[in-house]
Amino acid sequence: MGCFDADDMRQKLRETRDSILAYKPPIPEIAIIMGTGLGGLAEEIKAEVVIPYDKLPNFPVSTVPGHHGKLLFGTLEDKVVVALQGRFHIYEGYEPWEIAFPIRIIHSLGAKILITSNAAGGLNPIYRPSELMVINDHINLTGFNPLRGPNLEELGPRFPDMTEPYDRELIELAESLALQNGIRLHRGVFVGVAGPSMETAAETRFLRLIGADAVGMSTIMEVITAVHLGMRVLGISVITNVNLPDNYKPAPLELVIANAEKAAPDLQRLIKLVLRNLQE
Repeated sequence: MGCFDADDMRQKLRETRDSILAYKPPIPEIAIIMGTGLGGLAEEIKAEVVIPYDKLPNFPVSTVPGHHGKLLFGTLEDKVVVALQGRFHIYEGYEPWEIAFPIRIIHSLGAKILITSNAAGGLNPIYRPSELMVINDHINLTGFNPLRGPNLEELGPRFPDMTEPYDRELIELAESLALQNGIRLHRGVFVGVAGPSMETAAETRFLRLIGADAVGMSTIMEVITAVHLGMRVLGISVITNVNLPDNYKPAPLELVIANAEKAAPDLQRLIKLVLRNLQE
């Protein structure tokens, strides 16, 4: 597992930030990682500046199909946002610090809130495919941590507190708005695994026993980094399938995609409601 040199990291962050600022983007209040279910928001953002990842020095490049690999700066629900069209995963071969890099960049540009979504397999038997789950805590079983290596004190503490990685006020706001608008929203614990192989029946049973409600292969590295930076985080999982270990069935990719697409309108509506009701 690779690490990084502190001075080299500082230089990379400066280079990438300066490269973005040369495009003269608006200063974002909120960052949105357009994971599963949020891709359609790109069309609703009044984009002022669009920057492909591969035009930026040191920035990772998306390799997963459907991840467009662009930074969008603009407004959504009268909030200035930066949206990441494409995220990065351990299973792609990226090091944890590489996955952390875009979060550090968007924070350096001004973003204080991170909104992220993901596709997740349901572990809680009361969940149903295409429902949503607001994340109130997580379990990191990836075996990785984006803060491994030298700590950049100017970014955050050596041992960041993880008492409340997901912002309580944002969770309560999302739940209240979902209830008012007829959107079914669970609250639960997300467990992150490295992937890319799916879980066995025995692993599914284990994950449920340790308290997880949904499992996925993203989000954990990003959230740990955001907490280290002092950002407020709202995370929502799209439940793409539910598997009971004693009645275990395959979850073909086509089914996962179909269920994610079915959930997308509710997820996008909820995120827009959250943005609209966020206090300055």
